[in-house]
Amino acid sequence: MRANCWMGKNKVQVRNVPDPKILNSRDAIIRITSTTICGSDLHLFNGFIPTMKKGDIMGHEFMGEVVETGPGVTNLRPGDRIVVPFPIACGACNACQHGQFSVCENSNPNAGLAEKIMGHSPAGIFGYSHMLGGFPGGQAEYARVPFADVGPIKIPDDLPDEKVLFLSDVFPTGWMGAEMCEITPGDVIAVWGAGPVGQFAIASAFLMGAERVIAIDRFSYRLRKAERAGAETLNYEDVDVLDALRDMTAGRGPDACIDAVGIEAHHPAPMMYGYDRAKQMARVETDRPFALREAVMACRNGGVVSVIGVYAGMVDKFPMGSFMNRSLTMRGAQCHVQRYLRPLLDRIRAGDIDPSFVISHRMRLDDTPRGYDMFKHKEDECLKVVLTP
Repeated sequence: MRANCWMGKNKVQVRNVPDPKILNSRDAIIRITSTTICGSDLHLFNGFIPTMKKGDIMGHEFMGEVVETGPGVTNLRPGDRIVVPFPIACGACNACQHGQFSVCENSNPNAGLAEKIMGHSPAGIFGYSHMLGGFPGGQAEYARVPFADVGPIKIPDDLPDEKVLFLSDVFPTGWMGAEMCEITPGDVIAVWGAGPVGQFAIASAFLMGAERVIAIDRFSYRLRKAERAGAETLNYEDVDVLDALRDMTAGRGPDACIDAVGIEAHHPAPMMYGYDRAKQMARVETDRPFALREAVMACRNGGVVSVIGVYAGMVDKFPMGSFMNRSLTMRGAQCHVQRYLRPLLDRIRAGDIDPSFVISHRMRLDDTPRGYDMFKHKEDECLKVVLTP
């Protein structure tokens, strides 16, 4: 089959690779009908996630048609259309039983690698390094889905791929980011990052009853998209974000702040950006936490900071004094996608939201390397690329 493979920093290549096979009784093999390039994939592309190996198949946002199942999979049959959650979860461990699927205790065969960096291991993730399981990803013609009796959700034939594809990651991730804010009517929510996850966090915050949502980014086309959803916007290259948020909230600050940026945040001040960038390049700091620092400093006293942007390891100069002394709450997670599949599918069917609004480009699988370059460099107002094998 054809698959997009990581070939080193800033290099991917679509290659011929062996077809996946059933390895466990709870596996399924699917023929992928739609997949995407996610912002999180850029962290791999840019070389910031350790334990990638040349030839690894990338991609964690995908859906398709079941072609084969192991004997332990009784809920799916060949021909079923399914969306596959990006975290792999067994459904039986303590974490899964509590709905915390992205920290499943049984799905990462390389848990020891993750424990060295994180203390404990999260779940295995498709196409996202050997530290997180080494599972081949979904930017391919076919994929093996472990624990297929737990994760995937069947999709009715009347819903096209583009309306449901993002249930695999960015829609539930944005939803959970807003949910962790504990929004009540009248709340003001600030969202750092107006990429696909940020766009879904904005839409979700409004659906949950936020009165105002303020989107913070530097790309005008992404800010325009947020404005069309009803958000107020700040271009952080044009204003001091902390001062602007104080002015917009009568000095109080947003009730909750969502970091939808993560590891590769940008900052307009050359010296500040250069400091974290240099430490990151020297591998003495893994992440550039500009958005996270601002979110903490901006949030009102007693508010919530929700972190859904991906972080890989250690950050420097975290404003712990602000966080502790001002009674803030911070929540973060890789999304527990399985928890949200059914309720969000129901919202799509009810017409509350059409997730396809984030799609800017459609490409064939063989064009994936071009898609990565376009997405990385924000060419042609690239917001979200959907790939068709």
